[in-house]
Amino acid sequence: MADPRGFMRHPRREWPRRPVGERVEDWDEVYVPGGLLPLVEQQAERCMDCGVPFCHEACPLGNLVPEWNDLVSRADWHAAAERLHATNNFPEFTGRLCPAPCEAGCVLAVNQPAVTIKNIEAAIADRVWADGLAPPRPPGRLSGKSVGIVGSGPAGLAAAQQLTRAGHTVVVYERDDRPGGLLRYGIPAFKMEKAQLERRLAQLRAEGTGFRTSTAVGRDIGAAELRARHDAVVLAVGATAWRDLPVPGRALAGVVQAMEYLPPANRVCEGDLDVSPLSAAGKHVVIVGGGDTGADCLGTAVREGAASVTQVDIRARPPAERDEAVDPWPVYPTVHRVSPAHEEAGELRFAQEPDVDARLFAASALRFCGDGRGRVRAVLLAGVDARRRPVPGAERTLRADLVLLALGFEGPEVAAGGAVAELGVAVAPDGKVARDEEYATDVPGVYAAGDAGRGQSLVVWAIAEGRSVAAAVDRHLMGTTTLPSPVTASSRPLRA
Repeated sequence: MADPRGFMRHPRREWPRRPVGERVEDWDEVYVPGGLLPLVEQQAERCMDCGVPFCHEACPLGNLVPEWNDLVSRADWHAAAERLHATNNFPEFTGRLCPAPCEAGCVLAVNQPAVTIKNIEAAIADRVWADGLAPPRPPGRLSGKSVGIVGSGPAGLAAAQQLTRAGHTVVVYERDDRPGGLLRYGIPAFKMEKAQLERRLAQLRAEGTGFRTSTAVGRDIGAAELRARHDAVVLAVGATAWRDLPVPGRALAGVVQAMEYLPPANRVCEGDLDVSPLSAAGKHVVIVGGGDTGADCLGTAVREGAASVTQVDIRARPPAERDEAVDPWPVYPTVHRVSPAHEEAGELRFAQEPDVDARLFAASALRFCGDGRGRVRAVLLAGVDARRRPVPGAERTLRADLVLLALGFEGPEVAAGGAVAELGVAVAPDGKVARDEEYATDVPGVYAAGDAGRGQSLVVWAIAEGRSVAAAVDRHLMGTTTLPSPVTASSRPLRA
């Protein structure tokens, strides 16, 4: 430890955000560029000599948090980058997108604000690129084995990088026109600029990973051909089968899924479109769903110039602090969090009701009301009780020209003609691809990783599964492996 009393000397200070009025005028990341560097070495000193670092257990990657915190506090960025990359292929993704279960497990968080682990991780990742500490690492020799990976989200990319570096010839198949999966077209640029993704993709290509975009299994390449080309296949197609809301008025024009709304907005940022066909500009927007995807829609609608935006959450408003009886340390607690998007909508008064946060808690959509010509014009809401049942007399109506359904995802798409159906792998009753502890499906040589097998989860779990399935595939192909396997297919987050 650089300073054994650092957690006593220094209060928690986070990466400062740009002023709301400034950042909603562009699509750049919400944080002050370079704003971490003046803080991060001092913040790293807050990491305790706790003896048993629960942050390791809380993170599915097993990130060596105390080690790189110590190195950052000593300004040894090169060594810190090596320790971080020892467990995490893409720390710039997790440092921006992960909700940081490691911080919930920080021993300091027992009675103080946790170490800013996520911010320190992002700072290391940014320093890695600034100082040229992430050169391509092509294999010294090839194994003669070939692996096809279907899907280029974080699980697929992590598996691809691990297997390429192990000497296998890897080809990633992506049905969209650019690789990246939800990182590309689902995550708005203000949460993670696409330059973060592009430079990792350039690194993978330089190492030897091949990419075939605009290539859907079942449409552009058959399952038989895919299996004939490769000695193993990894399904990393994500959980993209969205949940719907079958209430009266669902068929009205203007009621769309969040993942129908977010990709065109991202394509505007990519330069593919001048204006999104689903732009919220000048519209009253209601978002049904209180999770991260709903917050992404919120921030996007604000930047597009919506007349108003309201996010409806069926859950009761969470407590401000951890409830030890429900979520004891070190599990990830359910608490009231204010994302940058909520901060923006609240400060700029985007909600329809004055002096109300952009979120309406304990509310449920009962009906979408039309204008008589087939377009949505309002949403009828009901207040709900603790068991999420409508409360009589607690109805209200919100004006709505655009309704975005952000209700989460059920699992991978399993319809005929898709990758799951074409490869013929078994699907569990819960809709996820069935697999054993080694990620193997019931089809020989075909493996499943990430949200396709786990269900909707976090970016850090996707990367952990990508690394783990790579170890399983390497063992299958070579009889043994030296690749790390941080989680099994049945591993679960810390729970009370």
